[in-house]
Amino acid sequence: MMARLGVLLCALFIPLIAANEGAATDQTLVELTTPRGVKQRFLVLKPERPVAGVILFAGGRGALGLTRSSMKWGKGNFLVRTRKMFAAHGLVVAVIDAPSDRRGGMNAIFRMSAGHAKDISSVAQHLRKHNNVPVWVVGTSMGTFSAANAAIRLRNLDGLVLTSTVTRSRARWKIRNSHRDGVASMSLSSVKVPTLVVAHKDDHCRITPAADVGKLAKALKNAAKVEVAVLRGGDKPRSKPCQARSQHGFFGIEARAVDAIAAFIQSNSKSNR
Repeated sequence: MMARLGVLLCALFIPLIAANEGAATDQTLVELTTPRGVKQRFLVLKPERPVAGVILFAGGRGALGLTRSSMKWGKGNFLVRTRKMFAAHGLVVAVIDAPSDRRGGMNAIFRMSAGHAKDISSVAQHLRKHNNVPVWVVGTSMGTFSAANAAIRLRNLDGLVLTSTVTRSRARWKIRNSHRDGVASMSLSSVKVPTLVVAHKDDHCRITPAADVGKLAKALKNAAKVEVAVLRGGDKPRSKPCQARSQHGFFGIEARAVDAIAAFIQSNSKSNR
């Protein structure tokens, strides 16, 4: 297990003006130097009266390419495109980019590493320091490796949410032998915090089937609380099954998915105020 990490080395706050974004919630680009000496950028949305904080992990390779004025990849990702919905529920949102030594993207091996967990801990410390709120990690698809890794290794987190969780490794992946069941093969018994597992009944992505939610819930045997939400409905897919504009990304029922996540976080968070 990893103990709470030390004070952040430095932080750079950059106002972010995103094209075509509404003015309902201000967005700020933050850059930290983490204890392992890399730059970690994340986009922050802060509501007026925050009740909790969420660190959101996009799927794929997770390299958003955040700059002062743009996001190079991931705008359509389920958690990225719903970030303002999370903020509307009173949640401080941190949409995390790949660190500076992983600009090309994060594979499952890195997402499960101790180094990645250290970077995440720095982001969690930042949210807690500047907002005095409990902090949760929320991942979708490949981002569930990152979120689960953080909940397994860190002690400065208050909860975990897994959406469209990877539970079946592809044959070509290097982790196929060691983590055949993807996130379900990780040391989930080490997770102590309240955990919500969200899936879409008709998710046709072969590596994230809703049928495996029971496997995840069973593996989370030491979590303070475990709930499963299997959603239905939505719009006709406009992308391939493992991409964001499909049931895999809760296409057409984004608000329902975010409502379920926010409700669980709010009811299972202990206020730091």
